[in-house]
Amino acid sequence: MVFSNENVRRQDRLLDEARAFELLKEAEYGVLSLQSEEGRGAYGVPVSFVWDKGNSIYIHCAPVGRKLRCIDACPEVSFCVVGRTQVVPAQFTTAYESVVMRCTAHRSLHEAERMSALSLLISKYAPDDRMRGIEYANRSFHRTEIIRLDIQEVSAKAKTVK
Repeated sequence: MVFSNENVRRQDRLLDEARAFELLKEAEYGVLSLQSEEGRGAYGVPVSFVWDKGNSIYIHCAPVGRKLRCIDACPEVSFCVVGRTQVVPAQFTTAYESVVMRCTAHRSLHEAERMSALSLLISKYAPDDRMRGIEYANRSFHRTEIIRLDIQEVSAKAKTVK
């Protein structure tokens, strides 16, 4: 994984690497953008996710559906998370933080990796109910697919408003 703000057009709005990864850890959801399975256009969908604090992001979904068909057609995807935002009407602008990643998507993972990813998701979204969450994950495991996004490149920017 490479952190590089080199291609960000507004070099005056760069978000540093430490804050970018903090945002990746804390964000509630992200937007997964894929090439349409028909090869015409794009498909973007908001998803719950967890970052493994390494090179991968995990997403859970049903074992069939458009996301998976898109990944099968083209595993190169983009993933974006947005942090704090504040619309400032008097200045006709918005303050924001965002992280955009270029990733390669993988599916049909080994069972151990899938369960590990579900455990990470439970720790993030239901930390006070881990045991019940693991029980739920075990019961619904057969109808849950896990997508691993291997992060290739990360960039981040922010706009502050005074």
